[in-house]
Amino acid sequence: MLPIVVFLLDGLADRAHAALGGRSGVEAASTPNLDRLCASGSCGVLYAVAPGRAPSSEVAHWSMLGYRPDEFPGRAVFEALGRGQEVSADDVFAYAALRPAERRDGAWWLTGRPDAERDAEEAERLLARCADISVDGLRFSLTHVWRGEAVLRITGGADERVTDTDSFFRAWYPVLRPQPVVPEAERTARACEEWTHEVMRRLEGERFNVITLKWFGRPKPVPSFRERHGIAGTFAAESAFLRGLGQCVGLTPLEHPHIAPDLVHERLDAGDSFVYVHDKRIDEAGHTKDPAAKRDAVELLDRAFADLPLDRAIVCVTGDHATPASPDVIHSGDPVPFVVAGPGVRSDRVTAFGEEACAEGILGHLRGPDMMPVLLNAADRPLFLGSRPTPFDGADGYPAILDPL
Repeated sequence: MLPIVVFLLDGLADRAHAALGGRSGVEAASTPNLDRLCASGSCGVLYAVAPGRAPSSEVAHWSMLGYRPDEFPGRAVFEALGRGQEVSADDVFAYAALRPAERRDGAWWLTGRPDAERDAEEAERLLARCADISVDGLRFSLTHVWRGEAVLRITGGADERVTDTDSFFRAWYPVLRPQPVVPEAERTARACEEWTHEVMRRLEGERFNVITLKWFGRPKPVPSFRERHGIAGTFAAESAFLRGLGQCVGLTPLEHPHIAPDLVHERLDAGDSFVYVHDKRIDEAGHTKDPAAKRDAVELLDRAFADLPLDRAIVCVTGDHATPASPDVIHSGDPVPFVVAGPGVRSDRVTAFGEEACAEGILGHLRGPDMMPVLLNAADRPLFLGSRPTPFDGADGYPAILDPL
């Protein structure tokens, strides 16, 4: 059986742009190494959730790693884990962001965000002013992360099923009223609303005068990656929340900013049966809304794929979602190129890396939950359906350790 290596290029997919001759940033890029990988393997396109659905990175990764929506604990839990915080199912977590807001048309409207360097000291001071507030028997505790952003821990019997107050990545949008998703969350939603008002009272007259909330969640028990898939290893990423996600499913988190074949070879030599490497540079280029920047970022990353362990591992290159260079959306639900290569993998007719080319591949159109079964199958590790060698819910790989009589 072979180990599996996944190179995840965040925000990889794109739309077609007139500035690039009607091509996406990926299609317009010169990618000789990724083209060779496609020519040697099986290709398709992937929708992390479903066609047309625009997932956040954490939702996309959760789905692609073989976990269900009902098992999802919320991104704020990943943020806490990735920064070394202790988490408990007794507590509710949310992600908090210090923002400037002004009163207009009977509502508070966001007008920007602190600068990561220029405003760092002021943001930390203002967050400290609001670090510990109690409302209706619930205690709201803030732990500063960076740039006026913090992990909020709510203790005292809170319910995580509350809507966001943050309109997300938008300036000149209103601060939203938190609402209960279910009747049982009414107390928590009203407490969050009162907490927001108390924060604004404490910050009155300051440049940054409101703290928004999003990504409410609570830790949940889930099968580990080893229990669900029969393999284990490393999750390498620059983003703390992604390392927290990896830790949540029992993969060893490793802080690493970029695609690094040397790291992969090192982890395979150490005996990992699964190595997951995340790179955010293409996503960052997409958020500039410059199609040429997206193309250039793809070309830059292509250079890292000259030395792949294709002789001893199943290697997959794909993305989690589309971050279009236009229009002005955060993410979109467009198809993401997907390629798998390695010993025994069939070579189809695709010879170029890109959305349109990969869509012609033998793997067709995949959804997030298809990724791990496809890779386990290529690695000679498919679970034979009809047998039940493991008690873990949703298992799609044989258990790593059998329990003989």
